[in-house]
Amino acid sequence: QVQLEESGGGLVQAGGSLRLSCAASGRTFNTYAMAWFRQAPGKEREFVAAINWSGGSTYYADSVKGRFTISRDNAKNTVYLQMNSLKPEDTAVYYCATGRWTIATIAAQYDYWGRGTQVTVSS
Repeated sequence: QVQLEESGGGLVQAGGSLRLSCAASGRTFNTYAMAWFRQAPGKEREFVAAINWSGGSTYYADSVKGRFTISRDNAKNTVYLQMNSLKPEDTAVYYCATGRWTIATIAAQYDYWGRGTQVTVSS
């Protein structure tokens, strides 16, 4: 069993930056891929970024490529999402997810989810 808790969300102006954190409990953290998804009001949950167990492989949605960076610190059981050049369309609740060995972009393929953290980008 893995428990996830996101933090770091907030209100920021367009062009600004935020860093999200996701703290995980459980001994299997170091063997799992980790991912970030987001969900805006009235929209489906969408993939943002993912990272493999070692941090050596990452994958991004086209909409955030070049602006967001996913990373992890296995010693701290934490995954991060550095978000730069934020746009109003990045406004959403951001969730971290895990529970699989390899990177995936489909929400249903992840077993464990946090409760989310709100990110609001004002224009």
